[in-house]
Amino acid sequence: MIVEAEGLTKSYGTTTVLDGVDLHVRRGTVFALLGPNGAGKTTTIRILTTLTRPDAGTARVAGHDVVREPTKVRGAISLTGQFAAVDDQQTGRENLTVVGRLMHLGGPAARRRAVDLLDRFDLRDAADRRVKTYSGGMRRRLDLAMSLVSTPEVIFLDEPTTGLDPVSRTTMWDAVRDLVAAGTTIVLTTQYLEEADRLADTVALLHEGRVAVSGSTDAVKARVGGHRLDLGFTTDHDTTRAAALLSARRTDAPLALGLPSDGTATHQHHVLDALRTAGIPVATISTHRPTLDDVFIAFTGGQSPTSPDQAPLDLVTATPYAEDLA
Repeated sequence: MIVEAEGLTKSYGTTTVLDGVDLHVRRGTVFALLGPNGAGKTTTIRILTTLTRPDAGTARVAGHDVVREPTKVRGAISLTGQFAAVDDQQTGRENLTVVGRLMHLGGPAARRRAVDLLDRFDLRDAADRRVKTYSGGMRRRLDLAMSLVSTPEVIFLDEPTTGLDPVSRTTMWDAVRDLVAAGTTIVLTTQYLEEADRLADTVALLHEGRVAVSGSTDAVKARVGGHRLDLGFTTDHDTTRAAALLSARRTDAPLALGLPSDGTATHQHHVLDALRTAGIPVATISTHRPTLDDVFIAFTGGQSPTSPDQAPLDLVTATPYAEDLA
């Protein structure tokens, strides 16, 4: 395990944000931290990256204790927050070269590293343009490239694709896969459950400051049943009546309900017979395997995944423990 946390707790005033969180992340994998607004995702990331001290519990990253050895932890990690930590007045090449110099690479080595990263993230053609002219997707790719100047063992990504268009999001996904293939460990938070489904080897779902469920994506899906039965209706009235009759929940699709199923024709006939007896016509019916959306709903009581619990990580203003700056 390259990231381990045991019993992490954190409160702000009378509000408990984390209440005994345990996490275990294997080296060279993608780990997704999920949860609704206020669940404790960003607070957990801040603790693991030494930006916030836990009230209790322990955490180790790359073999180093985040409280007792914060400098060693920072030497092994990189953090990309929700806001791109780039200088708009500099070019993409200059941004990368400056970070290289700050990492003590030396001028020639920093410039070579900048060229390598510009190629890797498809930014060579824009290398000498000021970043203020970049699109959102280009800025995000540059931000991630800056995180890799020092070849970290663990990269923490806080909502890495929020606000990106589908093409830019796919590009980011490809970059993450390439990093993991090269041996880097990725810990990410995301409000896009499809993103976690596609990228993550393991997930942990936080709810009310605790880990509600964790494990491989297949294992956590299995916790909510083998299949899901989706039903479509023609009116909102019929949808509401069917939801009450079947104890089903609405899906993202309009006028549609989803409920657990064993995937058999017998169960489908049972459901359709119940609706027919109640005089509720069904427009469409389909079955599929559970998704992380189903896991999310099942373990959070119907809450929706939204933005992080605390203020999002802004690397321009984020500061480590005050005593470490003395």
